[in-house]
Amino acid sequence: EICEKLEMDPAEFRLLNAAKEGTRRVDGPVFPRIGMEETVEAIKLSDHYQSELSGPNRGRGIATGFWFNCGLKSAASATVNPDGTVSLLEGSTDIGGSRASLAMQLAETLGITAAQVKPAVVDTDSVGYTDVTGGSRVTFATGIAAINAARDIQRQMCARAAMIWECDETEVRYEDGCIIGPGDNRFTFKELAARINATGGPIAGRGTASEETQAGAFGTHCADVEVDPETGHVKILRYTAFQDAGRAIHKGYVEGQIQGGVVQGIGWALNEEYIYGEDGRLQNPGFLDYRIPVASDLPMVEAVIVECPNPNHPFGVRGVGETPIIPPMATVANAIAGATGLRMTSLPMSPPKVRAAIDAKGA
Repeated sequence: EICEKLEMDPAEFRLLNAAKEGTRRVDGPVFPRIGMEETVEAIKLSDHYQSELSGPNRGRGIATGFWFNCGLKSAASATVNPDGTVSLLEGSTDIGGSRASLAMQLAETLGITAAQVKPAVVDTDSVGYTDVTGGSRVTFATGIAAINAARDIQRQMCARAAMIWECDETEVRYEDGCIIGPGDNRFTFKELAARINATGGPIAGRGTASEETQAGAFGTHCADVEVDPETGHVKILRYTAFQDAGRAIHKGYVEGQIQGGVVQGIGWALNEEYIYGEDGRLQNPGFLDYRIPVASDLPMVEAVIVECPNPNHPFGVRGVGETPIIPPMATVANAIAGATGLRMTSLPMSPPKVRAAIDAKGA
């Protein structure tokens, strides 16, 4: 409504008022490097936003959302095997591809391939204390633990090479998957791994994360909808989500998490609610009556990754899974307003509520 009165493009309005590095959040902390401006700019320049939307009862909406993310505590351990592989043990349940992303971070630190890392999620008796697996902390915090375990391995590999070469440890360095010493002395990771059991025994690295905090993440979404004036049903015609992922470790999994979050947010926007009878009993306790979106309800969600590295992580990772749940409610509400001229103010914007609003407007 503000943009209409100002005759201003909604994306341009958001750019003029965007939070950026140095902006103080409403709850106190000051933002470090963040990517709100970049996600809005990406939407503004996107094919979706610039395309024409025609037809009756159709509308387009955009919205930006933020999630603070968290760090908490994680632990990981990694053992070098004689064949040059590394066994990684961690305690974060894999609900979104985290084993792959953790293996990739450890591999990158060691300068080896991700295929050489064998990740395993173990129980609480087998790994150091690890906090909850949620939507936005595992690749960040347990990733830092894996990186620190890899750095511990680097130190031990350099010490082992110094013993073999009979030189001081200060003369040995770890670089790009190789252990390099004085003169022409040089081992690849795999070459030294093959010798560790005969030159002092196994090498196992340990890593933890506990003090690291995230910078938060922003996403900006765009939705096209069509509203049936007879039933109040809202159909999602097209949906695009741009999100700052910091540095996307595994892009396929990042896109999947964005898509999953969007669908969850759309469910919250349009359908999901608890219905209680006059006796106080829940009337829709099962998925038959508690309506959540299924694949046939939605178009393919276009997930676009924007990368503004997080300064609080060695590789720039930001949490991904929770941020895309935030914008859909406002995005869909703005699209409904564009289609009908109605401003919905409560969730879900279900067919009965939308139809009631349409009737009230015409009364």
